[in-house]
Amino acid sequence: MTNSKFERFEFQDFIIEAINALGFYEPTEIQERIMPTIKVGQSVIGQSQTGTGKTHAYLLPIVDKIDPNVEQVQAVITAPTRELAAQIYEELNKITKFADDDQKITSKLFIGGTDKQRTIEKLKAQPQVVVGTPGRINDLVKDQALFVHTTKMIVVDEADLMLDMGFIHDVDQIAGKMGQDLQILVFSATIPEKLKPFLKKYLDNPVYTHVAPKQATAEKIEHLLIPGRHRNKVNLVFEIANYFNPYLALIFTNTKKMADEVADGLLEKGLKVGRIHGDLPPRERKKMMKQIKDLEYQYIVATDLAARGIDIEGVSHVINYEIPSDLDFYVHRVGRTARAGYSGIAATVYELSDQDALDRLEKMGIVFKHVDLKDGDMIELGAREKRKERKRETKEVEKLAHKLIRKSKDVKPGYKKKRQREIEKFVKKEKRKGRK
Repeated sequence: MTNSKFERFEFQDFIIEAINALGFYEPTEIQERIMPTIKVGQSVIGQSQTGTGKTHAYLLPIVDKIDPNVEQVQAVITAPTRELAAQIYEELNKITKFADDDQKITSKLFIGGTDKQRTIEKLKAQPQVVVGTPGRINDLVKDQALFVHTTKMIVVDEADLMLDMGFIHDVDQIAGKMGQDLQILVFSATIPEKLKPFLKKYLDNPVYTHVAPKQATAEKIEHLLIPGRHRNKVNLVFEIANYFNPYLALIFTNTKKMADEVADGLLEKGLKVGRIHGDLPPRERKKMMKQIKDLEYQYIVATDLAARGIDIEGVSHVINYEIPSDLDFYVHRVGRTARAGYSGIAATVYELSDQDALDRLEKMGIVFKHVDLKDGDMIELGAREKRKERKRETKEVEKLAHKLIRKSKDVKPGYKKKRQREIEKFVKKEKRKGRK
């Protein structure tokens, strides 16, 4: 067995075997800091960016703590989207399949969009680990098909997204049916104020672990800014797509309606385009995720659901059709690329109205390269700041003009207009000098 830095956590042998098979050698910062706490049974709040390894930070110690001889629900893992729940379940199975027959751990995935009655029929034996969306798990609990009163651990993954999507009430109802000595593991990229009452209700002196990003986004992402300049944006994105010819690109829009418009526009132009957003029927969403995994698409148009709720492997490029209104989502979006040490490119189409948002992103530490496409080639533009610089210079010249062209002591009709004309003439003259 390879010497793994995970061995010091004293996991069972089959878990170390699984870790080696997954190709993990050294724990990430969140894993290093949070796994020992979970192992000793304490509740935790883990705050870290997407792509920091938090799923395995809770899966490994949970699997280690499951008693294979007790045929009751021992852990419940909740996630805000069906796709994320399915991915967590898949990662769980990659660990548990290494267990010997006498250590076998049973698990089940419960998500919406599946036949509830058939699910209930299969629940004659209770699984030891439950993974799913809060709505479906809560339904099964209310129907007395799933018994969670025996649960020792509950995970609330992507808690802030859970709050945004209105699922915290379901999580609250599920947790309310569990025992007093419940270990709660909450993971979130941000901890909004509205989440705090839930945390206060269930977590008594939790260990709070915040892994602050060393920088806003991964080091190996190149951030490109492309001006819209009143061009047809679908045509512009098509040009960007053709220029990059990516392995796999995620194209982000702010609304489901816009996602459909962009996807339809790019399909008409002959690109292999898939789409992911909340209005897709369950069967279609499942089929789309399978097609994405099978690399049937080169481009996926998505809303922010995909920035947080889904882990899509092999994304080489992210294209922001528009800047998100919540700028944290810029970080989540571009975090879909440059994962596991690879490099990636994030290209953002911007309009003049986006200047303030771009200023705030730059204050977050994001360094943009200002570029444009011309005749199929990418050209570098001057710094976006030049426009601001010109505005500042104009203001300075106007101030000087107001000082030099003083108000007349003899107030005659039309003197204000005459003075304003003189000021404008002075400003124009100074600007011409500057250009020369």
